[in-house]
Amino acid sequence: MTIQILRDLRGLRVHVVHPADLERAQLVEHLRRIGCMVEAQWPVPTTWPDGTDVVILAIEHDVRAEILKLLKSDGAARPTLIAVVSYEDPSTLQLVLEAGAVAVIERPIRPFGLLTNLTIARSLWLERRETTKRIRKLERKLSGIQRIQKAKTILMEGQGLDEAQAYESIRRQAMSKRVSMDDMASAIIHANELLQYRAKDD
Repeated sequence: MTIQILRDLRGLRVHVVHPADLERAQLVEHLRRIGCMVEAQWPVPTTWPDGTDVVILAIEHDVRAEILKLLKSDGAARPTLIAVVSYEDPSTLQLVLEAGAVAVIERPIRPFGLLTNLTIARSLWLERRETTKRIRKLERKLSGIQRIQKAKTILMEGQGLDEAQAYESIRRQAMSKRVSMDDMASAIIHANELLQYRAKDD
């Protein structure tokens, strides 16, 4: 995976959010030397730049409010974030943590270590994204299991079936209607809730 990430650095879309000074110019130059496609801007944008893989963000205390606004923004997918810091005081570290940065570049910015930071940050970000996907998939699966269990309980109580018979009933109905068991369970739950609602009205 690391070798692939190193290959992917060429053509990586990097957005440098940093005051327009010599350090930014050198940072942009070195990133382009690595093979990245780089855009730079200042002040801090209000939303994450579209189509960007990595954002390198200068953590400046006088724009803390703007940084926090960016962090809370919706819209474009959150890119890999690398923070640029001048100090290691508690307030700076707090802002770096709030930002969710996966790597930190210290000032004065030097070319040495930039490739390492970029590679590690990208690797951690990709791992985090895959982990999040797996968690969401497991959560959906668990929700489906819980819905099927609830639908079985409804059939067991309403039709006097045992657990195996209730499961088989859901499975057969799902097959006949060509839907998933989860969808069938949801339909049974919805129908039961509707019947209970009408019973209360009567």
